[in-house]
Amino acid sequence: MKMENLTVSPIQKFSKTLPLPGDKSISHRAAMLGAIAKGKTEIRNFLVAEDCLHTVKAFQKMGVETSFQGKDQLTIKGRGLHGLKRPGGPIYLGNSGTSMRLLLGILAGQPFSATVTGDPSLSQRPMRRVVFPLEKMGAAIEGKGGEHFAPLTIRGGVLKGIRYHLPVPSAQVKSAILLAGLYAEGITSVIESSKTRDHTERMLQHFGKKLAVRGLTVSLKGNGELEGSRVAVPGDISSAAFFIVLASALEGSKLIVHNVGVNPTRIGFIRVLKRMGADITLIPKKESREKGEPEGDIEVRGRNLKGTTVLASEIPGLIDELPILMVAGACAKGKTQFQQASELRVKETDRIYSMVTNLRKMGVSIWNESDDVIIDGGKPFHGSTLQSYKDHRTAMSLAVAGRLAQKGKTLIRDVACIRTSFPDFINLI
Repeated sequence: MKMENLTVSPIQKFSKTLPLPGDKSISHRAAMLGAIAKGKTEIRNFLVAEDCLHTVKAFQKMGVETSFQGKDQLTIKGRGLHGLKRPGGPIYLGNSGTSMRLLLGILAGQPFSATVTGDPSLSQRPMRRVVFPLEKMGAAIEGKGGEHFAPLTIRGGVLKGIRYHLPVPSAQVKSAILLAGLYAEGITSVIESSKTRDHTERMLQHFGKKLAVRGLTVSLKGNGELEGSRVAVPGDISSAAFFIVLASALEGSKLIVHNVGVNPTRIGFIRVLKRMGADITLIPKKESREKGEPEGDIEVRGRNLKGTTVLASEIPGLIDELPILMVAGACAKGKTQFQQASELRVKETDRIYSMVTNLRKMGVSIWNESDDVIIDGGKPFHGSTLQSYKDHRTAMSLAVAGRLAQKGKTLIRDVACIRTSFPDFINLI
C-alpha cells in the first residue's frame, strides 16, 4: 500500500463554520445495541469511518442485517439479545480498540465461541483489563500465546453478575462489563475511581434498559430485551477539539461548530483550554428524545494562551484530547504540565513518545519525566518532517501544529490512519 502523506503550511488566522462528522463513541454503541435489540433501529449521522464500519461488519458476520440510506443513515434489523449467530470465521476489527473491548462484553453472553482479531497495532494493545472481569463473570477467553492480546477466542456461557471496582478508569472496560451484564444472572455493578464517559449508560437507557447510577457506581439487572430505537448521533467533540485548539491559539480567528455533543464527561479539554485563557462559549440546545445526549453549539475566538497544569485526576476525562492539548501547550506562554499520563502509552501508539518526538523536531521545548509531559511554551516553532506512527490523533495533532508554526512547511508521513475516525479531516485542515 502506498504511503499517504500530508503537507500543511502556517496560517495567521481564519474564520469558519465547521461541519462535523458523527461522534465515534456514540456511533459504535448505537450500532452494537441496535444489533442486539428487538426490532428496527435507525441511526442518523452515523460516523462512516473505518473503526465504526468494523463494528457494523462484525455484527453482519453474526447474522444482523444492516443497510445505509444516503451518506450516513444506518438501519439495523436487530436480532435480540439471544439472536446472534456464530460467525463463520474470525471477526476482524482493524485498529478499533472500542470495537474489540465492547464486543467482547457481548460475546461473553453468547452460546458459541468466536475469535476477534485486528491489525498489528490492535494486536499489541492490552486486553487483560477487559478479559479479567469477563472471566470472573463466567466467560472463557484465550489470547495469543496464552497472553491477553488479540487474536482472542472467547467462549461465552452462563454469566453471573459481579461487583467490580475498575483498577484503572476506562469507559471501554466499564462498557464491556455492563454489556456482559445484560446476559448475566443477578446484578452487575461497576465502581469507578473517577468518572469516565457515560455514553454506554445513556445508550442502554435509550434502548429501554433500566440502570441504577449512584455516584461512581452504575448497576443493571441481567436479562430482559432491549427495544429498537431511533438515534440521532451528535457531532464528535473529540474531532472538533483539533479545530477548537487551532482557533484558540490563533489570535483574531473565529470558529463556530454547530450541533456537537457536549456530554459533561467529554468536555474536560474545554475546561483546560479555558484555564489557559481560551475564549470558548458553549451554547446548549434542548435535548430531544432521539438524542439521549446533550448537544450544543460552540463558538471560539482566538487569543493568547497561557500555560497550565493538568492534574492526574483530570487525565481520564480528556484522554483522547491530550495530544492536541500538547499542541496548545506549545503555543501557550509559560509551562504546561500533564501529570501521570501513562494511559497514553497504550493507545494506537505510545502517544507520549510520538508527540514529544515530533514536537521536538519542530523546535518545541517539550520533554517527559516518566509519564509526565512538560512543555515550555509560547516560543516560535517551525515546520518539519514528522511521523504519524500510524496513530490518527497524533497525525491530526501534528497537522494542527503545522498550521500553528511560525515558518516552514510541515510534512506528516503516513496519514492514512486518519480515516479510522475522521475521513474529512484532511480536506478541512
